[in-house]
Amino acid sequence: MRNLLVLSVVIFLAFSNGEKARFDNYKVFSVEVNNEEQLKVLREMEEAPFSSYDFWKAPGKVGHSVDVMVPPHKSSEFEEIMSSLKFETKLKISNVQELIDNEQPKAAPANDDFGWDRYHTLEEIYSWLDGLLVEYSDVLTPISAGNSVEGRPIRGVLLSYKEGNPAIFIESNTHAREWITSATATYVLNEFLTSTDPEVREIAENYDWYIFPNVNPDGFHFSHVNNRMWRKTRARHGVICLGVDPNRNWDHGWQDGSAPGASNDVCSTTYAGPAPFSEPETRNLADFVLEHADHIKIYLSYHSYSLLLLFPWSYTSAPAEDYDDLHHIGTVAADRLKEVYQTEYTVQTFYDLYISTGTSIDWAYADAGIKLAYTYEFRDNGTYGFILPADQIIPNSIEVLQSMIAMLAESTRLGYMS
Repeated sequence: MRNLLVLSVVIFLAFSNGEKARFDNYKVFSVEVNNEEQLKVLREMEEAPFSSYDFWKAPGKVGHSVDVMVPPHKSSEFEEIMSSLKFETKLKISNVQELIDNEQPKAAPANDDFGWDRYHTLEEIYSWLDGLLVEYSDVLTPISAGNSVEGRPIRGVLLSYKEGNPAIFIESNTHAREWITSATATYVLNEFLTSTDPEVREIAENYDWYIFPNVNPDGFHFSHVNNRMWRKTRARHGVICLGVDPNRNWDHGWQDGSAPGASNDVCSTTYAGPAPFSEPETRNLADFVLEHADHIKIYLSYHSYSLLLLFPWSYTSAPAEDYDDLHHIGTVAADRLKEVYQTEYTVQTFYDLYISTGTSIDWAYADAGIKLAYTYEFRDNGTYGFILPADQIIPNSIEVLQSMIAMLAESTRLGYMS
């Protein structure tokens, strides 16, 4: 046991602070949760000190499945636990490192143009924004949510073609490893500036858009240069482990990890932080939203993966005041999304997926008074998980943009945009 603990500490130190992590022979399993005992064990596995299990889909409720990444040194233990409690399991990914190695196109880009055939670094995204702000200075304004804990700027743009438009807010790449989210946010912004499609022009020019491609710049940078699977911020609240889950740190329904929904273990991927809004990334973003809350009519949080469109609440089964309209508008958006590539999204409350506390959409809905707040969980449904190949950036972005066209039309029809 002592040797295993030492090994776990070494792994955490290497992944958090050292050379670039590799995931050779790490496997991802889908595990069915058929009873309360199984659910309890999975939660214990997730929350065990220095746990090396990475739950890509968290243990939520009986009847749901989880996805868990299992490192090679844990394979025997994992098999024993699964067998002893008669879990139903399915191998989804046999070698995570192979997916990482094949995520980006092999060929180098033919030129220096920013495109959507590959994933970009934070520096590349910000450089691209700089160019847009010069080229489209008549409709783009730089916006900021301050700096991260490591001092990186949290940059965005306001796109506005005319005064008096209602606004939509897009928050992207909250979780560092979800690269498809910032890729989609930048694609959508580019379409708003360059597309000649009448429906795209309609929503680009008749609504204002606050777009933050990356609200977790430290974690995102770390996921590129050190650990592709990094999720959290890079704040230090413990001796060994770093980071807070920024989507458990918002000051609505926040809790300290004493119940399912977040963790009070600094080493957990769902660590809620020592207090609500303890992190500059969430505090500054909330301050920005509050400053413009009267203008913002829809709050969109981009995440991956699972093919879901989620709405409040995240922490309670009680229906939100606008539940019927939230579900209806989400369904209209999901139906439009499906028309493009037959991708099927499920529309439900966040709580129906699993209990989460301190989420941005709950705070936006309750504290900022934004009546339409949604979390997108983009492609895919587990074949690639967070490591979605770059050749899916454009298809994912196209179908999401189509869903937003329908979402805005229905929201306007129901009077939410006035």
